[in-house]
Amino acid sequence: MPELPRHLWYLITSLGGAGVTLPLAIAIALWLALGYTWRMALGWLVLLGAAIGVVTVTKLAFLGWGVGVRELDFTGLSGHAALSTAVYPVALFVMLLPARPKVRAVGVALGLATGIAVGLSRVVVEAHSPSEAITGCFVGAVTALMFVRWAWDAEPGRLSATPVTVSLLTLMVALHGVRLPTQRWVTHIALKVSGHERPYIRARWKAGLYDQPNAVPLSRKQNAASAPPVSDERDV
Repeated sequence: MPELPRHLWYLITSLGGAGVTLPLAIAIALWLALGYTWRMALGWLVLLGAAIGVVTVTKLAFLGWGVGVRELDFTGLSGHAALSTAVYPVALFVMLLPARPKVRAVGVALGLATGIAVGLSRVVVEAHSPSEAITGCFVGAVTALMFVRWAWDAEPGRLSATPVTVSLLTLMVALHGVRLPTQRWVTHIALKVSGHERPYIRARWKAGLYDQPNAVPLSRKQNAASAPPVSDERDV
């Protein structure tokens, strides 16, 4: 791993939080709708929503039913990695729409590099395993590149670079470090859907404790007096 102070890794990882990336994604959609068409804006949101859906399903599967790949320490895609590799390339692409194609391509590459840095930071701060960060980056990158390919030939003069750049950078700086309780939300949904009182926890799952008889979390009907849900405290 690159030798960086730990606080810098936390600054990088914060770039991928939903509190930053989701408002950026909405701002991108608004600029696309203003400068181009609602169809383009909706296309971007649908693609991003699909990526978020994939991340959420993998997390629900583990938290609710213990579905994962133990050999790879995989319990669900990293949401930080997926969101950052999806949003930042598209943000830079929209900022650079008036520029030459080569400049736009460089911007998209820098956005992907930012997302990969966030994915790496999730491993360094021990929030995710390498397999979770890599798959998150892959899903996010595919999302971004699909949109960029679709919108590549958009008429460049429809948006002015200055207001787009200023607004998106202002959002990113103002919201950096803002956290949304996404893991708590996903855990709550997983318990509601699965009917279990407690979510699956990585350490117990890796140790094979859920493979033992009666180790699987009990349903509410079977364990009404059990302790409140315990989270593994890993952010989406």
